[in-house]
Amino acid sequence: MTDRRPDRPRLGRGLSALMADVMGPAPAEDAAPGRLPLRVGVDRIRPNPEQPRRAFPQEALEELAASIRERGVLQPLIVREIPADSGQFEIVAGERRWRAAQLAQVHEVPVIVRDLSDSEAIEVAIIENVQRADLNPIEEASAYRQLMDRFGHTQERLAEALGKSRSHIANLLRLLSLPEEVIEHVRQGRLSAGHARALITLPDPAVAARKVIAAGMSVRQAEGLARAPALAPRARTPGKDADTRALEEDLTASLGMRVTIEHRPQDGTGTMTVRYPSLAALDALCRALSAAGGEE
Repeated sequence: MTDRRPDRPRLGRGLSALMADVMGPAPAEDAAPGRLPLRVGVDRIRPNPEQPRRAFPQEALEELAASIRERGVLQPLIVREIPADSGQFEIVAGERRWRAAQLAQVHEVPVIVRDLSDSEAIEVAIIENVQRADLNPIEEASAYRQLMDRFGHTQERLAEALGKSRSHIANLLRLLSLPEEVIEHVRQGRLSAGHARALITLPDPAVAARKVIAAGMSVRQAEGLARAPALAPRARTPGKDADTRALEEDLTASLGMRVTIEHRPQDGTGTMTVRYPSLAALDALCRALSAAGGEE
C-alpha cells in the first residue's frame, strides 16, 4: 500500500498514544474535535488491505451480528479518511464489527476518525487485534513479533502497555520457533500453547506433535514425552551447562526462532544455530542484524 501522506515523526506518537487510539477517547477528551463518534454508512467504509488479521470465522461473525441486531454496534470503529476519495473511510480497527454489521443489515455504524499515517494505521490495527480475547496463540504471537520487528517495541514495553506479563509474551514468541506443521496444529486448535511449548526443545517437534495429538495427551503428558530418553534433545544432555541452556531459551524467546548453542569450554569457541520458520522470519532476522551492526 502506498502512503497517502508522509509518515510523520514518531515523537509524541508512542505506544501509549496509539493505545489511546485503540481504547477510544477518555472522558476528558469527549469534546475534542474528531474525538466524538460519527454515524457513517457501511457503504462508505472500506477494509484496510494490510489488515493483519485475515481470518473472520463465519460462526463468530453470525454471533456478533445477532448481538448487533439486538443492541447495535457498541464500540465505534476507528477509521481514517481516504483523501483521494472524498467521503470514504478506511478501517484502522474494527473490521470484524463492520462485517458483522453488514450481516445484521445495519446501514450505519459509529466511527471515530483519526489522522494516521500508513505505518501508524497498521500499528494500531495490530494493537487492536492483540486486545481481542479471541485470537489464537499463533495470531497473538505473530502480532507481538510484528510490533517488535516492524516498530521496534521491546517485550517489556509491550507487556507494560498491553497489561500482559513479560513471560506471557516471551512464551508465546517461542511458539514461532516451531516447525510450520506444529504451528498449524496450534492455529487450528489441535494443540494448545502449553502442548506446543513442551515440544520446543525437541529435535523433531513435528513427530512428537503427531504422537501427542494421536494419543490425546494432556499438557503434563506432553511434557513427560519431551523428557523421555528417546526424544530428549541435546540441549538437556549433561554436557550442556545450565547457563548455556538459559541463554538458548532467552535468545529463542527474543528472536521468536529456535536457537541452539554448542559451546566448547576447552578453547572458548562454539557455534550458534538459528532455526527460522519461514523466509519472512529470515528476512526479519537479517534486518535486525543489519540494524544492530549499523548502531555500532
